[in-house]
Amino acid sequence: MLDQILQFLITGITIGSTYALVGLGFAIIYNASSVVNFAQGEFVMIGAMSAVWLLATGMPYPLALVIAVLVTTCVGFALNRFAIRPARGATVITTIIITIGAAIFLRGAALLIWGKDIFALPHFSSEEALHVGAATLLPQNLWVMGITAVMVLAVRWFFDRTLMGKAILACACNQGTASLMGINVGLMMLVSYGLSAFLGAVAGILVAPIAFTSYDAGIMLGLKGFSAAILGGMGSSMGAVAGGLLLGVLESLSAGLISSGYKDAIAFTIVLLVLILKPSGLFGRKTADRV
Repeated sequence: MLDQILQFLITGITIGSTYALVGLGFAIIYNASSVVNFAQGEFVMIGAMSAVWLLATGMPYPLALVIAVLVTTCVGFALNRFAIRPARGATVITTIIITIGAAIFLRGAALLIWGKDIFALPHFSSEEALHVGAATLLPQNLWVMGITAVMVLAVRWFFDRTLMGKAILACACNQGTASLMGINVGLMMLVSYGLSAFLGAVAGILVAPIAFTSYDAGIMLGLKGFSAAILGGMGSSMGAVAGGLLLGVLESLSAGLISSGYKDAIAFTIVLLVLILKPSGLFGRKTADRV
């Protein structure tokens, strides 16, 4: 029984790492602009599908991954420039609806470009299973966990140590005051969307060798990432990461110990309970409207 639980934990941490990166992308844009970007899941899909397509053209694997991430980052820039910025001054609800429309548009474009087929990326390294006691894991699991840890630490360093990161945090506190202090708010929003798309692309590329990808793969990953951000606390970047890991572990344990048919229902039920009992999230802080 303990060996089974260890196996479920390894699986949960792997998929939870993906949720963590997607949830972190949600948190970055929410912190910068108070908007929930429902196109985040499409960034995950575009990253993975672009890598698959570039590999099919004969491009070397590492170069294909780098270009796929850059392409997705440019999609994030374009979303901000052509959809979000023209709606400057609109209500938060209007902006959220715009991101939903953008998600539908990107999904439709992916369907036209790549079709309905399901694709998979090659593993980053050997596919020979490793053994941890009686449990097994693939080297790709280690790639997912390791790169996620590096990305999370890099994002934390960016916001804590760099001038641009602190400028984005200033915009999150008060855009009007930040603008008066000489901060280019429009540029900070552009960087936030680009960084969010970058993280989504990395998440998609990491998980594609394990879970496959298709034009609609971003729907569920986006919902799980959003759930991770809600679970950890929408205003807390590190809370979103912790929420993603927790959600992945709970989902894996429920699938293994109860039934795989209930894993999504159980995960979303837990999120609903958190919203009812602690609306700010497990690691979020309570806030009050300021007059």
